[in-house]
Amino acid sequence: MNGTENNFSVAAIQMVSSPRVEDNLDQAAALIAQAAQAGAQLIALPEYFCFMGHKDVDKLAIKEAPGNGPIQAFLSGQARQHGIWLVGGTLPLDNDEPQRIFNTSLVYDPSGKQAARYDKVHLFGFKKGQECYDESLSIRPGQNAPQTVMLPCGRAGLSICYDLRFPEFFRAMGDVNLIVLPAAFTYTTGSAHWEILLRARAIENQCYVLAPAQGGEHENGRRTWGHSVLIDPWGDIIDRVEQGPGMAAGTISLERISDVRASLPALKHRTM
Repeated sequence: MNGTENNFSVAAIQMVSSPRVEDNLDQAAALIAQAAQAGAQLIALPEYFCFMGHKDVDKLAIKEAPGNGPIQAFLSGQARQHGIWLVGGTLPLDNDEPQRIFNTSLVYDPSGKQAARYDKVHLFGFKKGQECYDESLSIRPGQNAPQTVMLPCGRAGLSICYDLRFPEFFRAMGDVNLIVLPAAFTYTTGSAHWEILLRARAIENQCYVLAPAQGGEHENGRRTWGHSVLIDPWGDIIDRVEQGPGMAAGTISLERISDVRASLPALKHRTM
């Protein structure tokens, strides 16, 4: 852990995004400013922070080329303006398949430079009664392996929403001090499994989990679970926000990580 900060302040932003990109960016900017003023050194936005359309295909109209576009410019500018690390939730990025986008999480350093990219690998599908979702209709799964980025608090793993249900994905990240998981969990699945799975991932990997989420009633009729949260390596909840815009904040403590791993060295006990 040499060269890392012993205590590193983080915040998970919760939003209730609309079909209007400009309004969403304004909402995100206000919440980022609030978190930065409170001392957060890393701020993470939720999945689909910039856009929650009426139909799955609506996101195709706002897709951006990698490295170019108003949403990416916004994220870079916010990181630079506040001198923070910024995990930009997700945004739609173009690829060579015209009818589907990558659902991409970008990380920016305090100078506004892109430091990491992760394209969502696991695509959500759910059908129960009138409630039905199929992300594969408009999203192309990423082909990249699990992605990590070096932060002042050490190595962090990048993930998005439905990835949460695949523990092997997180174990493949290797030794990480933090997992960041932007999400837009449905109210149905979130109320059943969100906190249980997040705490399990923290406990299994003996690291912090920062999960910014969409949380509320959206104009498109969708209802998201929210409950953005920061969890420590023992699985304890440090902070959370339940519904509506807000933030969950706290500190990544390298001493806490070391203590948990020393008292219960499960990662060293692995045989597979």
